[in-house]
Amino acid sequence: MASLLFPRAGFLQFAIAPADPAANVRKVNAMLRELEPPPESLLVLPELWATGFDYAHAARLAEETPAVLSEMAVLAERYRIHLAGSLLEKGNEGGEESQALYNTLYVTGPAGQVGAYRKQHLFGLWQEDRFFAAGGRGGPVATEHGQLAGLVCYDLRFPETARRQVFAGSRLLMVSAQWPGSRLDHWRILLQARAVENQVFVVGGNGCGLSGSHELAGHSMVLAPDGRVLAEAGAGEEGRVVELAAADLEQVRSRFCSVGERPPLPGGSREKIVTLAELNERLHNIRRQGSRVAFTNGCFDILHSGHVAYLEEARKTADCLVVGLNSDASVRTLKGDGRPVNREADRARVLAGLGCVDFVVVFGEDTPLNLIRAILPDVLVKGADWPEEKIVGAAEVKAAGGRVVRIAFEHDISTTAIISRVNKQE
Repeated sequence: MASLLFPRAGFLQFAIAPADPAANVRKVNAMLRELEPPPESLLVLPELWATGFDYAHAARLAEETPAVLSEMAVLAERYRIHLAGSLLEKGNEGGEESQALYNTLYVTGPAGQVGAYRKQHLFGLWQEDRFFAAGGRGGPVATEHGQLAGLVCYDLRFPETARRQVFAGSRLLMVSAQWPGSRLDHWRILLQARAVENQVFVVGGNGCGLSGSHELAGHSMVLAPDGRVLAEAGAGEEGRVVELAAADLEQVRSRFCSVGERPPLPGGSREKIVTLAELNERLHNIRRQGSRVAFTNGCFDILHSGHVAYLEEARKTADCLVVGLNSDASVRTLKGDGRPVNREADRARVLAGLGCVDFVVVFGEDTPLNLIRAILPDVLVKGADWPEEKIVGAAEVKAAGGRVVRIAFEHDISTTAIISRVNKQE
């Protein structure tokens, strides 16, 4: 029976040769020969270890990733180990999405690739968000030694990304990074924090040397579930592997298991339903930290899968999503005396229960123009069936420096069709 934890883990820390996968694969090969890692070890490599951040040639370099993964599988089989590190990935979902590039953490074992995690939080300071797409709720990755949680560099600053994967059963968190030397203290603190708060082993594989004009920090680390440093590299190239004692994790969690506790948010989702005055006060505080606000609106009379998919996509356009909800009187004006089916209080409550919705505000006019003018969102979202010139508030938002995003509905379904089907059944 396979264990729930790798018996050994470590890192390969090296200076990445820009845009040269072959040279970087040779480097990994040479470091493995020198390190001679024992079988059943997990080794974490730096972020974009095969290419570095070469935005100008990223699309071409992403096409070499399958060959790089094949070579990693050969090495993993030779040493009977698992290798993990992020590489460029060209999306293959079809349509426009197929052109998207991702910064993806791949895990490769003796039998080949076992899983992947796409970086969720793109680092705007290095313009990563201009060239790559953010991944969805990825991870954990299932292996013969249990589930692995994954983060890529900037993800380390978002504790909920790690916690979700650990709550799902991961006992080891791997972090593939190109963390700069100017923030070395943050690297150490955050790795220890993720270990302590999640009560898991953490392996951080960082780069060293130059990444463009940035000097990388090095100092790859392996940490125990209580935050103890089991291994730490210096500033130069280095490979390390250490023993992991599952008993250490069990002992830490036997006293209390904070990662296993998941209490509901205080106040529940009702706190999301606000007046315009309350909304503006909250948005003022949110925007002071540089957060972007998206807005969309609708009747949402009978919430269905099309609505949910649309709202999830709307939330991806910014850091916060406000939904303007037509009042009962407004819906009657737009849809006729038989509508709405559900009262505005009930419709607001259902919308507030969605994780992708941050605030719900009811408006009584036929259009949300006054509401849009009052909050001036950074992103105005509407269905793709609306031409931009006919979208209410588009001119005002763009004049204020915002943008308009049109989203296609994924599902061929509507509230009117649902009501018609119910009436026929009656």
